[in-house]
Amino acid sequence: METAYLVLGNGKVFKGKHIGAKGKCLGELVFTTNMEGYLETLTDPSYAGQIVIQTFPLIGNYGVIDEDFEGKSALKGYVVRELCDTPSNFRSQEKLDEYLKQQGIPGICGVDTRELTRMIREEGVMNAMICSRIPKDLSAIKGFAVTKVVDSVSCRKETLYPPQGEKKHTVVLIDYGAKRNIIRSLTKRGCQVITVPSTTTATKILNHKPDGIMLSNGPGDPAENTFAIAQIKKLVGKVPLFGICLGHQLTALAMGGKTEKLKYGHRGGNQPVREAGGRTYITSQNHGYAVIAKSLEGTGVETFVNANDGSCEGMEYPGRRCFTVQFHPEACSGPKDTGFLFDRFIGMMEGHDNA
Repeated sequence: METAYLVLGNGKVFKGKHIGAKGKCLGELVFTTNMEGYLETLTDPSYAGQIVIQTFPLIGNYGVIDEDFEGKSALKGYVVRELCDTPSNFRSQEKLDEYLKQQGIPGICGVDTRELTRMIREEGVMNAMICSRIPKDLSAIKGFAVTKVVDSVSCRKETLYPPQGEKKHTVVLIDYGAKRNIIRSLTKRGCQVITVPSTTTATKILNHKPDGIMLSNGPGDPAENTFAIAQIKKLVGKVPLFGICLGHQLTALAMGGKTEKLKYGHRGGNQPVREAGGRTYITSQNHGYAVIAKSLEGTGVETFVNANDGSCEGMEYPGRRCFTVQFHPEACSGPKDTGFLFDRFIGMMEGHDNA
């Protein structure tokens, strides 16, 4: 393996071995604490513009399995402690290094991911570059920003997914970078799902006469998606609406709320979330921004909070048949503690829940 360097915006340099595609990459450096599910991480569109650190020390041990993909790879680069070159799994189709090359994703292995993670936790998310030569000028690294990424990961055309079994409802899913398991979670509950691009107008969405609308996860700063926010403002209150991750943030902005960037975000399948009333769930998350619940006082009710830092994890908008969560109730790969939220959405479409 060729020598590679991970150069951070603060000037720190980590030396390792090059993996994946040739060349260099520049992105926002973040970490995920998942102990498994590296394929779901690599194919989660919410990582667009980012270089991802896997905190678990051995990655690639069960190879690459197309069936486990959640979407298209959008991350910039990949950082691991040790890359397994001899995967052992009856479902494995190829080695992880081969997949990274096919997707054009440069990576680095043999670096101290624990030290990297501690640095980000203490200093906050920063930019970085994976390269073969250490640049003398860090201005390009420091000046990088993840911008205008939603449209790049959204679908290009409408697609209809039939229900598993008898059709009970029609749901329009606005794709801001949707994970496939959102669609699966709906179709297995008898929903016909129509995915539409992020650039679709509210009028066109309502022309489908949906029983409900889903707002998907996605990457980047929610506040820059002014078109999407304007459309959601027109949709809230018309039919039952359920938002996940970026969909949660965009709905809050559409309702007059505010968002903020977190120091290092929440990424991984072991994030504790406390529901109003006391019960705590373990959730899967991937986001760097959070809704400021106080900015929605008098408009919405905070329903979930992060048990670690108290940030907003869920909102409900009384009388508007609308609720949203920051975490992933579809949760593949991750715990499925909160899958009942899809059942609540179904109940809302059937008139059993008028939140």
